[in-house]
Amino acid sequence: MTTKVMIPLHKDEVAPRFDLSTEVLMAWCSDEGNVEQEKLLILPGPSAERICHMAMTEHVQAIICGGIDQEVFDYLTWKNVDVIDDVIGRATTVLRRYLSGRLHRGDIVP
Repeated sequence: MTTKVMIPLHKDEVAPRFDLSTEVLMAWCSDEGNVEQEKLLILPGPSAERICHMAMTEHVQAIICGGIDQEVFDYLTWKNVDVIDDVIGRATTVLRRYLSGRLHRGDIVP
């Protein structure tokens, strides 16, 4: 089974604010912890609503992000999306740590 992971970006880093990101990395990951496919999605402007809508329509299972409003966090978790927030680091490095099962809320990934 493939897991879809979404990471709002600022350049090549996890975006410091979920609602201010205009780029999103979407990764399809295998149960073995490998990235099968990656896609960079560009939004027309920053919007927490657009990112949430994209997560729902794309059937995302996990979102890794920096700061996120409590209301948005609650909505996503209510929709059964695993949200790992307050994460800082390069998106590719953060994704690898997530796939190894070692990424936690508040991690600063060098």
